[in-house]
This record gives sequence, C-alpha cells and structure tokens, in this order.
Amino acid sequence: MRAETQNIVTEIEKSLELLAQRMDHETAAYRLEEFNARVEDPNLWDDPEAAQKLMRERQTLVDAMDTFNSIKTDLTDNVELIELGEMEEDEEVVKDAEEALATLREKAAEKELEALLDGEADSNDTFLEINAGAGGTESCDWASMLARMYVRWAEKKGYKVELQSESAGDEAGIKSAAYKISGHNAYGWLKSESGVHRLVRISPYDSAAKRHTSFSSVWVYPVVDDNIEIEVNPADIRIDTYRSSGAGGQHVNTTDSAVRITHNPTGIVVTSSEKSQHQNRDIAMKALKSRLYQMELDRRNADINAAHEAKGDAGWGNQIRSYVLQPYQMVKDLRTNFETSDTKGVLDGDLDGFMGATLAMDVSGKSRAEAQGED
Repeated sequence: MRAETQNIVTEIEKSLELLAQRMDHETAAYRLEEFNARVEDPNLWDDPEAAQKLMRERQTLVDAMDTFNSIKTDLTDNVELIELGEMEEDEEVVKDAEEALATLREKAAEKELEALLDGEADSNDTFLEINAGAGGTESCDWASMLARMYVRWAEKKGYKVELQSESAGDEAGIKSAAYKISGHNAYGWLKSESGVHRLVRISPYDSAAKRHTSFSSVWVYPVVDDNIEIEVNPADIRIDTYRSSGAGGQHVNTTDSAVRITHNPTGIVVTSSEKSQHQNRDIAMKALKSRLYQMELDRRNADINAAHEAKGDAGWGNQIRSYVLQPYQMVKDLRTNFETSDTKGVLDGDLDGFMGATLAMDVSGKSRAEAQGED
C-alpha cells in the first residue's frame, strides 16, 4: 500500500476512534437494548413529552452506531480490495479503492465533527441576525454579501431558510436582516459564526477605486423548542407596531403590520415584518424567548459567554474573521488560524472548514489536526 494511501487509512482510523469515544462504543449496544425495552412499554405514551425525548435519544444512538459501523465496514472492504489488487497487479481495482478511501476520509471527518454537536441546543433550529457596522453604503453592501453567503451555506446543507425581517440600506445592501434556519444541527453548526466579520476590498462605490475596510456583525442563537420552558412576564415587554419598509412597488407593505418587541429588563429588541400582524407577534415572541434562552446558555457556558461579549461593536479589534479580496485573496479565522485563498467559494457558502475548525477547538482546545496527531 502506498504511503499516501496508508496516511488516509490512518486518518479514517483516528476518526473512528473519536466517534467511538463520543458515543461510548463499549456500552452502545447495551444502551440500545435498554431503549428498545422501554419503547415496548405499553405505558410509554402516557407521558408524550417523555416518550418523544426517549425516541429522540434512541434515534441519536442508532444513527451514531450506524455511522460508525458503515465507515468501519467501508474502510475494511476497501483496504482488502487494495491488498487484493496489489497481489493480482490489478491497477484499476487499486485506483478505484484508493478513490473510495479518499471519499470515505471526507465523510469520516464530517461525521467526526457532527459527533461533537452534542450541546443542549445544538440540534435545534437557529436564528441568524446580521447587522451592518459603521461605514454607510460599504458596510450595508457587506452585510448583504454575508446574508447571501449564509443563505447559500444553508441551502447546500438542505436547510430551510425563512427571512424574518430586513431593513434596506439607504443606497445599497441592507442595514440588518434576521433569518430563521431550520434543520438538524443548524444551531450547532452556525453558533461559531457569532462575531464581527471584516471585509477588505476595492470599493465598487468609490470612483477613485480606493481600498476600503468594512465591518458587519453576526449573531446566532437557537430556536427554543416546545420542550424548553421560557417564561416572559407581560409587564416586562413593550410591543410596538409600525409600517414595514421595503423596496417599494406592488409588493410594498402598506399597513402597520410589522411588530417590534422590547424586553425591558435586558434591553433585547426583536422584530418581524411578515404581512400578518398576528403572525408577526408570534414570530417576534418566539425570537425573544430564543434570545433569553441564549442568555441562559451563556451563563452556563463561560466560553460561549466570552465569545458573545467579545463580539462587541462592529469595528476594529473585535473581528473573528477577515475577508481580504484586494490586494490579495484570503479568508482567515482569527480564532483558529484556519484560512483559504478560495474567497469566491467562501462567499458562495463553503464554510464547513471554518465551522469545523472552531467546533473542534471549542471542544478540545486544539485544532482537529492537533487532536488527531496525538497518540
């Protein structure tokens, strides 16, 4: 077996070790038997919430076991094919098996990262807010570029994207936008994106073609599902209705249907600007509860809290990631040092490398490469 292929096999084996650790492989079969026995209990659905929780936990374990077994089987099969092909000097068989191993390595690395998404709210849907920083039209255009980037990323993941509210820029782009992104592990993947994002480019709005630096902030927080109780005292909130702003034309919203809710104790403000005022109240209240829940998560997790506090104002010194388009092309995460020169790919939604590097660092305090390099 070629040295390069052996390195790929070693990487896959390392991923399998980490997957086994995350699901406690030695006790997995026993725990599944326990789950199956409880599922057969005729009284299970007397408590629907407890039953649904049990079914979710069982399915999570089943998925983890299936993933581990599938990767392990594919690894064994392809290694055997390579050994057989080398014995029979069949280069085509060897080549096909090596290509299959390279694909399997990518799958194993992705599943390894997904296994780290075991936080309390990681599997939930998420809200994503984008706000332009100081800088007028440039920052508004950058906020619009970020919105497109995240929508593209979510669509590639197969997630559902719903625009909750949007405030257009005076000349171009957007001042702010809020999205709801729905899908398994949506919050777990996106939570590392909270922070200030910095763009360096030659401005298309500057006739002198000078280089400009723009900032926009991103905030991600989980959608609170029905199993999480969040109480909001009606006396603590103020609800305002206003006319939604838009681009004009036949689709302009001409009624005061948009809703803004302010939570007085925390200063949290959420908005929604769908056509129905009743629908907007419901959406805004859910967003408020999600923001309050995020605050509780922050209090429980000092690392997450520090990350959100460090987000600060959208300006110098607070950025988590830098996107340089001129004079050279580079996107670099300042927390993990993960970088790529494929700026077009990143702005088209290729973000998994950045998210994975941050996720691995948050869990272990090391990069994934460092973690896999340990014996």
